[in-house]
Amino acid sequence: MEEASRGELGKMPAPEPAEGEASMVRKQLWEEIRRQREEEGATISELARDHDLDRKTVRRCIRGHRWEPYRRTVQAERILGEHEGFLLERAPQVGYSARILYQELVFKRGYRGSYDTVKLFVRPLRQLVAQAERTQVRFETPPGEQSQVDWGQARLLFGARSVEVHLFVLTLGYSRRSFYCAMPSEKMAQFLEAHERAFEYFGGHTREHLYDRPRTVCLGGEGGKVRWNPTFKAFADYWGFEPRLCAPYRAKTKGKVESGVKYVKRNFLPGRSFVDDRDFDEQLSEWMATVADVRVHGTTHEKPLERFARERGHLIPTCGQPSFRLEAKVERTVGEDYLVAYRTNRYSVPFRLIGKLVEVLCRGQSVEIYYRGGLVATHPLLEGSHQVRILPEHGPGAIARNARLRRSTVAFSKGGAASGVPEVEQRDLSVYESLLGAEGRGEVAP
Repeated sequence: MEEASRGELGKMPAPEPAEGEASMVRKQLWEEIRRQREEEGATISELARDHDLDRKTVRRCIRGHRWEPYRRTVQAERILGEHEGFLLERAPQVGYSARILYQELVFKRGYRGSYDTVKLFVRPLRQLVAQAERTQVRFETPPGEQSQVDWGQARLLFGARSVEVHLFVLTLGYSRRSFYCAMPSEKMAQFLEAHERAFEYFGGHTREHLYDRPRTVCLGGEGGKVRWNPTFKAFADYWGFEPRLCAPYRAKTKGKVESGVKYVKRNFLPGRSFVDDRDFDEQLSEWMATVADVRVHGTTHEKPLERFARERGHLIPTCGQPSFRLEAKVERTVGEDYLVAYRTNRYSVPFRLIGKLVEVLCRGQSVEIYYRGGLVATHPLLEGSHQVRILPEHGPGAIARNARLRRSTVAFSKGGAASGVPEVEQRDLSVYESLLGAEGRGEVAP
């Protein structure tokens, strides 16, 4: 019997999913799959990867009109009945591996059934654990307690230019209301600025913020002790929130914000065109107000804006607190109007830099703008919001005027001094005296 069992292990084919496999999925997971499909346009393959399911299972979940709890077949209960206690105890110890459990049943307990039966017994146990891990934070966050923060990347066309934008997303755990903004990179200055824009948008922030482990947040650690990035930790202390980290290799615990990243990519970006980053920001703000905030969320079954009305009073207010001044250059892309956005205001740079990536640095009450390490513009820091400061010499008109002057100078200088000063013909004063006399006699033509 043992030899036959060994042979069976070697040639056992992977079974097709049973007809009732979709009913193994718990109701919350079933609803989440359908929500991602309907709201975010997630594909079958993406859903299968996200939830560790077979694609046929996902397909059945989408096609099913209502959720049905899984019921193990009578045959499986009869065959595995005497081994059920062993399986329930042993499955967590071997990572819910049906293959290992099947081998142990055959070699140690004299099991004569098929691998398919063991696999069907173990699959719902594995899915229950995975779903519990995914929903542990998702369904229990009280108002004002936690936000989740993440980045997403997308390559877009700004006019004819191909540009990579980095989408910052901060999602409030209770209301599921999200703040979105685009940054040219994920460097520290942009990371902190995006936080402050989110705080201003919500009028406050939660007590905790959950992150993956980027170097802008933490620098590793030993013995389970976190070594925070000192600049980021100073920022968190300044604003008064507690940073939290996902468990190593478990970024999926940020389920809310990861759904937000997918949502903005699948619902906002498709079919749109953008002139520049300012046009992108304007369209994104409109979409947040008219679509993202007011759609019925698939998990809470409420509009995020309505739940936010109950969460707003639990946020830590930030009104009146000045910005955390980071002495670092902030990257910006120059718009078609040769303006650079900085802290809700815009400043001009030489128009030849349209479409180029520049760096902005605030020193005291001055805004300095650099291109490839060289200073190209300096402006006084504007007070208030949505103001514009344009220097005439930055516009194409100034360049054209200078070009005309240069051409005139060259024309006058031909054959003259190398200094560029136009040469004037020298005449004897008697010539002018004779002209004046002729004019008195009426002899000069008008």
